[in-house]
Amino acid sequence: MTPITPEESEPSPQLAPGATVPGTHPGDRYIRLVPAADLPLKPAGKNVYIAEPTQPEDSIGRAWYAIKRLLIGRPLSTAEAAHERLSKVKALAVFSSDALSSTAYATEEILRVLILAGMAAYAFVLPIGLAVVLLLAIVVISYRQTIRAYPRGGGTYIVTKDNLGAYPGLVAAAALLTDYVLTVAVSTSAGVAAVTSAFEQLRPLRVELAVVSITLLTIANLRGVRESGTIFALPTYAFIASMYALLAIGAAAWLGWGVTPHPVATHAPEPTHALTLFLVLRAFSSGSAALTGVEAVADGVPAFKPPEAQNARTTLAWMGLILGSLFFGITVLAYHFHLVPTEEETLVSQLARTLVDGSPFYYVVQAATAGILFLAANTAFADFPRLAYFLARDRFLPHQFRFQGDRLAFSAGIIVLGVVTSLLVIARGASVSALIPLYAVGVFLAFTLSQSSMVVHWWRLGEGRRPWASLAINAVGAATTAVVTLVIATTKFVHGAWIVILLIPLLVGVMLAINQHYRHVADQLRLSPVEIRRRRRPVPRTVAAVVPIASLNRASFRALEYARSIARDVTAVHVSTEPESDDVLLKRWQEAELDIPLVIVESPYRELIGPLVAIIEKLHLEKGCPYITVVIPEFVPAHWWERLLHTQTAWRLKRALAHVPDLAVTGVPYHLEE
Repeated sequence: MTPITPEESEPSPQLAPGATVPGTHPGDRYIRLVPAADLPLKPAGKNVYIAEPTQPEDSIGRAWYAIKRLLIGRPLSTAEAAHERLSKVKALAVFSSDALSSTAYATEEILRVLILAGMAAYAFVLPIGLAVVLLLAIVVISYRQTIRAYPRGGGTYIVTKDNLGAYPGLVAAAALLTDYVLTVAVSTSAGVAAVTSAFEQLRPLRVELAVVSITLLTIANLRGVRESGTIFALPTYAFIASMYALLAIGAAAWLGWGVTPHPVATHAPEPTHALTLFLVLRAFSSGSAALTGVEAVADGVPAFKPPEAQNARTTLAWMGLILGSLFFGITVLAYHFHLVPTEEETLVSQLARTLVDGSPFYYVVQAATAGILFLAANTAFADFPRLAYFLARDRFLPHQFRFQGDRLAFSAGIIVLGVVTSLLVIARGASVSALIPLYAVGVFLAFTLSQSSMVVHWWRLGEGRRPWASLAINAVGAATTAVVTLVIATTKFVHGAWIVILLIPLLVGVMLAINQHYRHVADQLRLSPVEIRRRRRPVPRTVAAVVPIASLNRASFRALEYARSIARDVTAVHVSTEPESDDVLLKRWQEAELDIPLVIVESPYRELIGPLVAIIEKLHLEKGCPYITVVIPEFVPAHWWERLLHTQTAWRLKRALAHVPDLAVTGVPYHLEE
């Protein structure tokens, strides 16, 4: 028989790692065994590895991976996180876009209410505008005290929780979550209205345009949009400059200094309501929407250049001055030119057409207005996921909100915000006037809780250290915003505020239920090092086993004990997506005096399943065992709905390991009690 040379033999097919295909003869098969050096792991010390990004091998997985890369971009390492320190000029652009954008619709909402009583009610426009400016001054001065007390930054949730307790903190968080949802809905709807005012042919598509805008903002933030001062500065300062220019032209036209106004042909509707105190208060509550976003500077103090607190206080003061002057200037001109709100055109567009109709500057004003409004919506895409992260960290929201995606963005929070906001915009027809009644309740409730927290904070300093001036300022702020909250809740109740008034306690109840579940799980899984040493016993071992663990608790310890009962050597592996968790695990491991080696895989791209599969394959190759058993700890909740609060890591890992040859996967369930 003539021997077959290697050149004449059948070439080995190209296989994915661990893939199996039949050979030419019955019983033949090819298996690709990947050398340890080819696995996506880099050694970083004894029993410590760093995981590289992984890619799926199956066709569906590769297609989804390609779509994600196209839409979102390449994965970013945790070390690539950018932390830009902002000057006052850039910080004003970053933190004021939400507040300044409200000038595009606040005056219009005041007039929309007053016009119900006829043109005679316009006599109250300027007093209401002055009242809103006074309220703005009180809130700005109050938040300057918050910055003084929390120079490292203190969001409303944290400040309220620290000073008033967990329950008021949850009320503040629920109010803020609804506020962020409504910020996106109102801002995108108003931005689309600015566009359709300039291009009438797009008016029938305003709902579709708003949903598309929200979708694009969602994708952009999933890519990891940075709060870069340079990026934010252009649309913010373009809006400020164009609005001040428009106000200057309006003042010149009023004084007869060479500017001829072109009155817009609008017709006031027939009066349908009597001019009552209730109607005036309702108009005031609509105008109070101008204050949304004022708290942003106090939340972002750490982003400022040193001295952070002083720069933040100065920036907040400038933001208040700009916001107050723009709002009142638009209000005065709208009153002077007798502008009437309509569904077809925004008030700012009417004002611009009255003063500069037919000129390119009209389109500059509309473009700048749309830009600042879409920018305001984008800030909520940064704030909502950040607050959801803090709530998930404190076990008040599902753990999924804690984790950053491929691009260092809190993907779960961004996606939830995009979906909920799109549904709300569709339900309300992308109408700003239909959304405003829902808006201000949560904003002023958060203001009230934050300022009340500051009163408690100053009081706790004790005699001799208590700054009475700051305490008095925050007390006035708390009392004022509390009254405004009651006014808004009362006057807007039947117009939609009842939805938010019911939603906030409902959200608090859901968060408390989630927290109770997580505490119940933690109590059942908690295991002290002393108890581990007492329970550990020598057992016979026959084969090798790997036990992936997230932490050392009753479920993972039971899996380790089971692995020791079947294996000749056992290795525990931990994938680190949050570096601070490593120290806690290593400390507990040493305190428990476990003789099982612990391998840590650092995952700078925050992947979990890919690095786990890679380290398991690596250990399989290094141990040289024909078979290896992966023992997966998993706990089983008492109720089916509780599974939604957990990340289903065990199930995902079992699926990923199903196609790896010479590997046995065993789950060790730990059943949780009621």
